[in-house]
Amino acid sequence: MSVLRAAFCACALVVAAAAPAAPAQATGPATPWVDLHAARARLLAGPATVAGGHYLAGLEIVLDEGWKTYWRMPGDAGVPPTFDWAGSVNVAAVRVLYPAPMRMPEAGGEVVGYKRAVLLPIEVTPQDPGKPVALKLALEVGICREICIPATASFSLEVAPGRAGAPAREIVAALERVPRPQASRRPGDPELRRVALERDGPVARLIIEAAFDGAGQGADVFVEAPEGHYVPLPKRLQAGAGGIVRFASDLPRGLDKDLAGKTLTLTLIGEAGASEAKWTVP
Repeated sequence: MSVLRAAFCACALVVAAAAPAAPAQATGPATPWVDLHAARARLLAGPATVAGGHYLAGLEIVLDEGWKTYWRMPGDAGVPPTFDWAGSVNVAAVRVLYPAPMRMPEAGGEVVGYKRAVLLPIEVTPQDPGKPVALKLALEVGICREICIPATASFSLEVAPGRAGAPAREIVAALERVPRPQASRRPGDPELRRVALERDGPVARLIIEAAFDGAGQGADVFVEAPEGHYVPLPKRLQAGAGGIVRFASDLPRGLDKDLAGKTLTLTLIGEAGASEAKWTVP
């Protein structure tokens, strides 16, 4: 039987309105800041260029002290952000990237997300690189403290075609914090060493071992399963020689059978870098 991820939030709904104040100036086109209760957000882009077949844009969220927002897999509770690009013009595809998140304690469990501020890089593939791209985004995001307040906002941003150049520095900095595939790891990025499913009668545990830079302090692992399934957040067991850290996730009864043949995404986060790996459940 499928195990559904528990998600809860307050029933209040905040509809965003434009905020007059803005901090540092963006280095490319950007929308006005939009108020999201205890946060503000904007959509920005780099110079009007196409690199690698796509434009680079970004959604920037700045949170008030003590507030947080969730990652694409929010953990034991919470709501991930959703993006609706309907109405965009000259857009063939949009891909939202996520910088490495953090684990945060919350009443009743642990969640995964961001505090203070985050910029989500966005790859936009135009249908015709010679024509302007008009982005229209309807955003839903959880802004949370003790309770989670769903917030909505709408953004419109036009990016005209131009000659090649560097993307906005804010987006470049955020891209550096996006976990890289194992095959593209850089020095300091965690290396996945072993994944196994161990069974003791009806009880199954997912075991993950990875090498982290240094002594593995601050090391963490998050596991994403296909839609409709939730793998509990792994717990750190022990650290060994060479920065090897071992994690385990106790699976609810029957989940190992539901996941058989399905591919999990493992995100490994260390103090010096982050990486991502795929593993298919036997």
